[in-house]
Amino acid sequence: MDSIKRGFGFFKQAWQMAFADRDLLKPTIYALIVGFIVTLIGLVPLVAAGIFFQSDQGIGQIVFIVLGAILAFAQYTVTYVFSSMTIYLIYGYLTEGDGRMDKAWAIVRRDFFDILTLSAASTGVKLLENFVRGKGNRAGRGILANLIRTVWTEATYLVLPAMVIEDIGLKDGLKRATAIVKGNLLLVGVSTVGVGWITGLIGLLLGTTGIGFGLVSVTEGSTVGLIAGITLDGAVAMVFILVAVLIGNYTMTAYHTCLYLWARDVEKAQDAGLSLNSVAAPKPLAAIL
Repeated sequence: MDSIKRGFGFFKQAWQMAFADRDLLKPTIYALIVGFIVTLIGLVPLVAAGIFFQSDQGIGQIVFIVLGAILAFAQYTVTYVFSSMTIYLIYGYLTEGDGRMDKAWAIVRRDFFDILTLSAASTGVKLLENFVRGKGNRAGRGILANLIRTVWTEATYLVLPAMVIEDIGLKDGLKRATAIVKGNLLLVGVSTVGVGWITGLIGLLLGTTGIGFGLVSVTEGSTVGLIAGITLDGAVAMVFILVAVLIGNYTMTAYHTCLYLWARDVEKAQDAGLSLNSVAAPKPLAAIL
């Protein structure tokens, strides 16, 4: 219960920050739109390959892996580009009182190569996860694959703030992320579970509500009415699901940005021989601390 209370406390503070400066939400919205377009485009060659190599499963599987890796790389790049913008906007809001889109775009251009290296690394981890998972339900495979995904996802949440705020590359970013987790393992674990639980619950409620509203639109009595109702049902549900994704993505990015800023200031205080009580946490994170 303590982790849930912490998560809800941060959630309220993070969204108060977003409503105070609406620019903080723009990159997450852009990411959903661009990511959807990229996915649609990427599915075209995958479908074509499935049709073309239907009679040759060996070559077809290799082509599928290559095309899937390219699509994953593109999706990761879109995610990291707009997440980097969100991170810098939050950083600007907390330090200067205003998150400026022009500065966020400039940071993305500056760190674009580092973002590509992180996308490539994430693609490699995804391929490793799929390989470990394999086919069937062999004991331990699924658990190990899920562990790889969870650890790497948490790492990227902290590597991106290091890249954006400190202007460092992937290697040094991983070192910084590892140091932060080691030094704040309990806080990272408890609060991440709490924030994740809150965003997951909100996503579930929104998704269920969307489907419920959509079902009301189903018209009985004719095939045309039934098809129209199902179509409207899907459209309404999709809107609610996208809102849930928006809430979850922004909240998790805000949490890890604040966590990184706090951990950085703690390290500086320790190096200067100052008390940890002298370090003021970013306001949203103070709800957790």
